[in-house]
Amino acid sequence: MRTRTGSRLGRFAAVGAGAALVVGSLLAAGPASAHNYPVSSSPAEGSTVTEQPGTISLTTNDNLLGFGNGSTMEVSGPSDDPRYYGDGCSQLLGPTIELDAQLGKPGTYTVTWQVVSTDGHPVSGSYTFEWQPAAGQTLADGSAKPPTCATAAPGASTEAPAATTKTVASNDAALGDILWIGVALAAIIVAAGVTLLVLRRRTPREGEGDDSDDDADGGESTASEDPRTDDDTPTR
Repeated sequence: MRTRTGSRLGRFAAVGAGAALVVGSLLAAGPASAHNYPVSSSPAEGSTVTEQPGTISLTTNDNLLGFGNGSTMEVSGPSDDPRYYGDGCSQLLGPTIELDAQLGKPGTYTVTWQVVSTDGHPVSGSYTFEWQPAAGQTLADGSAKPPTCATAAPGASTEAPAATTKTVASNDAALGDILWIGVALAAIIVAAGVTLLVLRRRTPREGEGDDSDDDADGGESTASEDPRTDDDTPTR
């Protein structure tokens, strides 16, 4: 009895462990749903720039979404007399947001950004770098207020028109994440169903297995204990 019970428990553990391994592998392979985070920038945070960068950019770990005016980038400096630089027309290139800008007076400059991450949530931040122009560099005047993209209609996104076509791949990536989550959930359901099916087929039916052995062992005692013995035979 103990051997058969142990065997059933062993099969249960093996099947359950196999199902858990399959589901765990699928979930680990699928993309995690989390906010985007910066992985690099140009100019780099804390760096010293001596030539006009031309383009200020920030790259995240995953594609960005182009929803409304949720993605913006501003460049301001120097810190002791800040002005804003660029035309305000930031654009998205997959995981990167960038802005064309020429810098002004030397000093510490701040890049402020906001994007919409793959999971649909807005993410924002800022970083600084040093601008020490080399001789011969042309300096921009900047503006006292953050510029508004000239190609954007009132109340519309400040992104350049090209950003709309360049962020299609980002939206497709978000849809792919949703589909992957659905596949992982389906795999969990299938794994659970297979486990229950295998265990049900392996379980002995009533009257079989241990019970049959008990009946066989008790058969001899029943036959030897016949209540009608020779001494009880009635005499005439």
